[in-house]
Amino acid sequence: MTVERGERRRLTNAEQYRLRALRRAGSLADLVPLTGVDSEHAAYFAAKRIWNELRTKELAASGGSDSGLPGNSVAIDDTEFHVHGITHADTDAERRFLRAHVARLVADDAAVFCEQGVRSMYFADFDAVCEMDDYRWAMAEREALEESSRVADVLTPGFDSLSEDVESFTDRLRTRVFSLIESDAAVEQNAVRRALGDVASSLLTNKESMATGEDFESFRKRRLAAANPAYLPDLQRYYERRFLPQPVEREWLRRHDPELELVTHARNERMADYALYHADDADEVHLVVGAAHQPGVTYYLEQHRDGNRDLSGFEPIP
Repeated sequence: MTVERGERRRLTNAEQYRLRALRRAGSLADLVPLTGVDSEHAAYFAAKRIWNELRTKELAASGGSDSGLPGNSVAIDDTEFHVHGITHADTDAERRFLRAHVARLVADDAAVFCEQGVRSMYFADFDAVCEMDDYRWAMAEREALEESSRVADVLTPGFDSLSEDVESFTDRLRTRVFSLIESDAAVEQNAVRRALGDVASSLLTNKESMATGEDFESFRKRRLAAANPAYLPDLQRYYERRFLPQPVEREWLRRHDPELELVTHARNERMADYALYHADDADEVHLVVGAAHQPGVTYYLEQHRDGNRDLSGFEPIP
């Protein structure tokens, strides 16, 4: 089996400078001078292309081991935080993989926190594994919004499992089309399959999907990783190069669908804060989250590490 990787070419000094500038972007307006275009809308798409190219090279050059439970690590004071992106597709393969690794972590006295819904899916009998309150927080925040909620039709406030999400018609159609392309025996070459997937993505995705990563390539990689967790690192790397820094992605999504922003990227901030707040004296903390959340949770942990964020005002949701 061959897990996909990019060619290992190191970034030039100019590319490193440009990537650092993109990492510092705190708003869509910041992207305009960095991309040389004349509008924030165009700058967002241009920055996406540049970021994807540079992060692909950076991640490929960094290499890294895929052994163990893959993910990112952030050291904050004396505690090492690890963020592990998964498919949460409720497959036997992922269940066996995660339970084996998490059992060892718990035995070594590590603290383990899960995105809401993941614990009941994979770790219901692991007393030491804690479920975070990210969805409850998002629903509480949603109630403060004045406009009617499109998300309310997708998520029920009392749900206890990610599998209970009710997909919209567009989501179901997108899944169906992507599945047909991926499973079509006549499409034997990956390049052809990806080209068809790109066409389908352009037809079936919208402005919101640009910020949430719902495209054919993410669908294909999730399906591979759900069946074989050896592909999880590739899925994680995909989202690492797919998403711009959180302030930019959140502003873009907030402009187009503020309630969807609450149940997607905003929860990254909540999960990072939650884990730090409840870490107590643990030397090692592990967060098991959907792969699309891994870059964002990592971003906010790094903000804490660098002194740009604190826990003032944090309150757990009952």
